[in-house]
Amino acid sequence: MTDIIVIGSGIGGLSAAALLARYGKRVVVCESHTIPGGAAHTFKRRGFEFDSGPSFYCGLSGSQSLNPLKQILDAIGESLPVIPYDPLGHYHFPEGTFAVYSNAERYRQELEKITPAGAKEFQQFEQRLLGLYDAMKDIPTIALRADWQVIPLLLQRYLPSLGKMLLNLPIVQSSVGSVMDATIKDPWVRRLIDLECFLLSGLKAEGTIAPEVAFMLGERSRAGVEYPVGGSKAIVDALVRGLQCFGGELRLGCHVEQILVEGGKAVGVKLRSPQPPLKREAEILRASRVISNATLWDTYNNLLRPEDLPASYRQAALDTPAVDSFMHLHLGIKAEGLENLTGHHVVVHDSNKDITVPGNTCMISIPSVWDASLAPEGHHVVHAYTLEPFAGWERDDNYENRKREKAQSLYRALERVIPDVRERVVLELVGTPLTHAGYLRRYRGTYGPGIAAGKGMFPSMFTPVKGLYRVGDSTLPGIGVPAVAASGILCANTLVDVGRVLEVL
Repeated sequence: MTDIIVIGSGIGGLSAAALLARYGKRVVVCESHTIPGGAAHTFKRRGFEFDSGPSFYCGLSGSQSLNPLKQILDAIGESLPVIPYDPLGHYHFPEGTFAVYSNAERYRQELEKITPAGAKEFQQFEQRLLGLYDAMKDIPTIALRADWQVIPLLLQRYLPSLGKMLLNLPIVQSSVGSVMDATIKDPWVRRLIDLECFLLSGLKAEGTIAPEVAFMLGERSRAGVEYPVGGSKAIVDALVRGLQCFGGELRLGCHVEQILVEGGKAVGVKLRSPQPPLKREAEILRASRVISNATLWDTYNNLLRPEDLPASYRQAALDTPAVDSFMHLHLGIKAEGLENLTGHHVVVHDSNKDITVPGNTCMISIPSVWDASLAPEGHHVVHAYTLEPFAGWERDDNYENRKREKAQSLYRALERVIPDVRERVVLELVGTPLTHAGYLRRYRGTYGPGIAAGKGMFPSMFTPVKGLYRVGDSTLPGIGVPAVAASGILCANTLVDVGRVLEVL
């Protein structure tokens, strides 16, 4: 019998599965899509290769990286060729453009051009959070777990570092907003920090936890910003290779219909019945443990029966607030005359509107400026996206018109970077919250819980069903690869003996 079944091949699921295979467990990953990667999968159209989600990466190659993904790759014997770059991109506000450098000194110099007083305040803000980063980096995520056994582990191996963490405990438990309030008065810098928090968590500074921004500032300035050759597919492929190298199995086009629960314990999964004319019964896969990489809502609403969970627990979980979905614009464009183009851009259309208003803040990634293999010769791939609520979207007679209408804010954003972008388009793909929900099988197309700092805890990897665990962006704060990779580490390590983890590491 299989030891562990993982539902979903997102970064969280693959991270947990690859590590568990490395620890000697018999692991099967069931992925409904025909392409692995979940929200990080890559797809091709007419020679253009598009990242569906993540586009910004730090610390994928440095030996001292704090990035949990890099630590997993090291543990499974995988590495990634990367392309470092700086500046990492530009923030385009209505009043002007701000060049964003990963080099901390260059970043502050750009800030001084706009507000010298604000730059000094930002340095205080940065130093306070980098102290937390320095404490965090001495306790590698790859050694951590989510049960009581983490306590003796920390005391035995990381006592001096634990002391540093205790000194930073007030910041660990606070929001970025509280750190900002204590150090920064300048309104321009406050807006800048709100924007960077929004890009990380989907929430402004008051709702974002301080360790998340401490990690970003530290990795950005010390580990370096870089793009993996081949895009997010290269990361997914490396995790799959690690899984298979240690005997794990990935089954694509393998849709889990139900988590089987017997006597309050997860015992396996039931797969979707074959389509006619095949008349076989639905396949049952048995395992001693099941890990769901589906969202909190999809796991509890679709994969489990209502009676499998305590009613009050289930309802409280389903009531967890969710981050909105997105509009996506994937373009193939002619590259002639764009030799000095940079790869990342964020455009804020209206300073009088909140940055979280759908359509007001648009994110742009053009990864072919680093990796030309992602597009046909003489072309670039472009991915632009912005928040968009799921409510009201239907595949009715007005669907195509509404798609075009909602894509206009993304085109206007792109025109800040490439003024004649509309004339350059040779391939256009517009994605809506329905696209997001359908291809990624995510509840209302969301990227995860929208729980503000101090307003509640993120649901953990544990569930009331014995032998059923969860990984992914519904278990740790933060939109992004490091958070979901960390969720996979915590789950995998918790399911094996401490000695086995230390043996591998």
